[in-house]
Amino acid sequence: MATVKQLYDLLDRKAPFRTQMDFDNAGFLVGRGDRTVTRVLVALDITPEVIAEAAEKGCQLILAHHPVIWGKLGQVTDESATGRKVLALIEKGIAAICAHTNLDAAEGGVNTALAQRLGLENPVLLEAGRPYGIGRVGSLPGGPLSLADFARKAKENLGLAGIRAMDAGVPVHRVAVGGGACGSMLPQVKAMGCDTFLTSDLKHDLYLEARDLGINLLDAGHYSTEAVVCPVLAQWVREAFPDLEVLEAEGQGEVFGYF
Repeated sequence: MATVKQLYDLLDRKAPFRTQMDFDNAGFLVGRGDRTVTRVLVALDITPEVIAEAAEKGCQLILAHHPVIWGKLGQVTDESATGRKVLALIEKGIAAICAHTNLDAAEGGVNTALAQRLGLENPVLLEAGRPYGIGRVGSLPGGPLSLADFARKAKENLGLAGIRAMDAGVPVHRVAVGGGACGSMLPQVKAMGCDTFLTSDLKHDLYLEARDLGINLLDAGHYSTEAVVCPVLAQWVREAFPDLEVLEAEGQGEVFGYF
C-alpha cells in the first residue's frame, strides 16, 4: 500500500522536480496527498480518454509526463478543456502527478529511454559539463549506417507510421536524440560532434540550418519520442511498491495519422 504523496516522493528522487524548466508546471497537480493508492495508470498525456480508462480500471492515480494544467488556471469549470479534465479527475477521485522537463533531464528518464530504444551505445548528456540535462548522445553499434537504413530502424523501433528525414550526405554514426521538441538544441548537437539528430516538431528553417551544418535531421514525432518513458515510469513504481498494480494506458497514442 502507498499514498499519493509517497509516489510523488519516489518520482522526486528519480527525477527531482526542482530540475524542471522555468516555464514548466510539473508536480503533484490534482488530488489528496494522503489518499491510499492500490492501482496506478501511467500515461504520456492526461486526456479525457485516459481519465475514463483510469476510472474504468479503478485507478486512484495517474502518473503522466505532460502536465494536465498549463499556465494560469483562473477557474475550474466545464467551460474549458483543462477545467473539464480537472473536474473529471476530482469527481472520480483520481489524483494526478506529472513529471515533465524534470523527467526529460533525469538519468534513466525520457532521453535515456529514447537512446536505448534506438540502440545507441554509451549515451552521454547532450549538454556537456552538467550534472543533468535534456538530450543524449550515443554511437551506433557495428559501424555507420546510411540515413535511409537508420531511419527505417528508428521507424521500426519507435512504432512509427512514418518519419521525416533530411539527408545531409553523411553516414549515421554519432547520434543525438531529444525527446519532444528539441530542435533548438541543434548548436549543442554540432558542438558534440554528432552527424545525426533525432527529435520532433521541427520547423523548416531547422532543416536548412542542419543541412548547412552537415547534420542529418529526423523528426520522429512528439508522442513517439516521449512515450518510450512510460514503461520506465511503470517499472520504477513496480520496483518501489511491489504491492501496487501498475498499468500503462491503452487509450493513448499519436494524435495524427497518415493518409
